Amino acid sequence: MIILINGSFGIGKSTVARLLRRRVPRSLVYNPEWAGSILMRLPRWIRLRGAGTDDFQDIDLWRRSVITGVRLFQAVTTDAVIVPMTFSHREYFDEVVAGLKSLDPNVRVFCLRADMATILERLDARSRHGRPRAVSWSVGKARACVASHEDEHFGEPVNTVQASASQVAGAILQRLSAPFAPPNDDPEDAARSQNRERTGVPARASHVGWW
Repeated sequence: MIILINGSFGIGKSTVARLLRRRVPRSLVYNPEWAGSILMRLPRWIRLRGAGTDDFQDIDLWRRSVITGVRLFQAVTTDAVIVPMTFSHREYFDEVVAGLKSLDPNVRVFCLRADMATILERLDARSRHGRPRAVSWSVGKARACVASHEDEHFGEPVNTVQASASQVAGAILQRLSAPFAPPNDDPEDAARSQNRERTGVPARASHVGWW
């Protein structure tokens, strides 16, 4: 099985993918962003079709690399490969999904959804917890994603507003009819909850456990 986690920049795809990996035995997470970051850093004299924009998804080689990367990960696991990646360009999304289905017809695509205010809260929390990774760039991209992802073509919608990342992972596993550990079994979520109780800081479900 291949599980593609779509959703806006900053919504928490990588966090949900990590939680799914913990609860699905023998599963692996392949993050195509790593390859994209490398391609964006190549010298300009290396000419790649589609290069020259601020988005590595425009690079043809990157889209092919998604399929190649998943194939390599399939070679070392007997269970699911989980792929967290934002897609809001319909043509690119269709190209990648078709490629994934050529590897395994059992491809499930989920699209994490939230309003812009919630996404901004999560991006702010990420920057305050030592993860400032191009927040301003993500904000600009997120606005376009929120609009595009109203279309269910981009994956089965999963509402993440007023939910923790652990609860969202559990909801996805319920749809997959897979056994999973209860949300409170996640040690990082439990530690955060204990810390909030100790310090008296109230939980805000829109971004609890999203960093």
